[in-house]
Amino acid sequence: MSTSVIEPGTRLAGRYRLEERISDSGGSSLWKAIDEILARAVAVRTFDPEFPRIAEAVTSARSASRLTDPRCTQVFDADDSGESAYVVSEWVAGETLEGMLGKAPLEPGRAATLLYEAAEAVAAAHAAGLSHLCLTPRDLVWTTGGTVKILGIATDAVLHDRTADDPAAEDVRGLGRMLYAALTAHWPGDPDLSDLPAAPATDGVPHAPRQVQAGISHGVDAIVCRCLGIGPGEPIAAPADLAKALRGVPRTPLPLFAGLGHTAPPSPRPAPAQAPRPANPSPAATQPHRPPEPASHVPPPRAQHAPPPPPASTSTRTAPAHGPGSSKRQANRALLGIAAAALTVIVGIGAWALTGTGGGEPEGRGGPTDNGKTSAPPTPTTVKLQAVGAEGIQDSKPGHPDTSLGKGAETVIDGKPSGSWETQTYNDAQFGKYSKGMGVLLDMGKPVKVSKVKIYSSESGGMLQVRVGDSKTPRDLKRIGQQPATGGELTITASPEATGQYVLVWFTTLPTSLKGRLGEVTVYGAAG
Repeated sequence: MSTSVIEPGTRLAGRYRLEERISDSGGSSLWKAIDEILARAVAVRTFDPEFPRIAEAVTSARSASRLTDPRCTQVFDADDSGESAYVVSEWVAGETLEGMLGKAPLEPGRAATLLYEAAEAVAAAHAAGLSHLCLTPRDLVWTTGGTVKILGIATDAVLHDRTADDPAAEDVRGLGRMLYAALTAHWPGDPDLSDLPAAPATDGVPHAPRQVQAGISHGVDAIVCRCLGIGPGEPIAAPADLAKALRGVPRTPLPLFAGLGHTAPPSPRPAPAQAPRPANPSPAATQPHRPPEPASHVPPPRAQHAPPPPPASTSTRTAPAHGPGSSKRQANRALLGIAAAALTVIVGIGAWALTGTGGGEPEGRGGPTDNGKTSAPPTPTTVKLQAVGAEGIQDSKPGHPDTSLGKGAETVIDGKPSGSWETQTYNDAQFGKYSKGMGVLLDMGKPVKVSKVKIYSSESGGMLQVRVGDSKTPRDLKRIGQQPATGGELTITASPEATGQYVLVWFTTLPTSLKGRLGEVTVYGAAG
């Protein structure tokens, strides 16, 4: 069956009902469809019988279906055994990076965080032997659920007939171009792959981001230049290396269940005039799971607005009186004003008398009368407490240790927000049913009184819990509080204060990425 005769309402495999054709390109069509068995929206790609790489496309989709990183778009089904070949994947609702940049660049900290998540997703694909090779601003989606999604891993390369001698380096360049675009709202790649204005270049080499947009840190600028071969810096070899580099620069947490938003931008540096954007940019036609461009989910762009003009005056001094009762109303207003002034004087005299500092005390008594009152005792000072050591810890079943927990534990107490402690990635938020919790145990060196603990984690979702006590065994420690991870800093307060030598900060359920990460952990209180 040819795609030319497939219409809305057609059912594939007896369950996928095609509802809306999103795009046609290169012998394939992308549809929004309904999985009638599971009652959910899905994306379906169908192929023209003359498309030369149907078998390769289906095989690549089956390979992509084995990816477990939730930031990679999930493939549900792929088949070429019947009359119509198809690939079914998750329907991703949200806004593409290109859509976010239609008005202004992202704030640099958020751009770094967004591409850090994207780099980790692509690195997970490379670890599974898959690559993208065609990354553009249309392939990164900030979903309506507040997560990052990468579209087209493995499948887009087949649809575009793209290969690479060094897939890792090619995907690093693609991620670098996306980071460049996020920082400057200019595209440094093939102009056919994005509707963003072209990046200014000299002899075919894009200008560094800091030359295009002010306010970008040297660290982030250097990372982009290393990705794209701008300048003498050592090239970044693989997406995992890019994720590691971005982990070390200042990043702004991404908000949950909301658009990324923009802040007022610094003035851009002089750059060549930008060509106007098309009024109706064409939809992405090559992604097997790209949704139609939805209405923007982001707040107003990074543009400064003048304050609104003051409202028109409503003063009775400039407005003419109307009607026969106007003089009487003005007289009433005057009487009300006199009454209000008199009431103010009476209240003031009463308050003065109640304070006891007025006429009952003869002049010349230097200072207020001592009424026998005593001052409240001083509040104990809460200070930052320095841990003397940290170690990874878990409460797991015998024979199922997470060997990654011991790495990077000391970085959560080194004074830098970007710690590198993390767990491995699991198949579900309950650690694959192998553990009740994983985290870092801080040794304070001696018993201390803990009043609060500040925790930084780049992850969102899951549950972070704090326990305090004199044992290294998690279940023997007293729980003082817990909160969901927010993708930034959070504070868990002990009420009342808890005392102990050890402070445990751990995930009892994993974040949405199914991987736990901790940055700086700071304990506040007093010496025991």
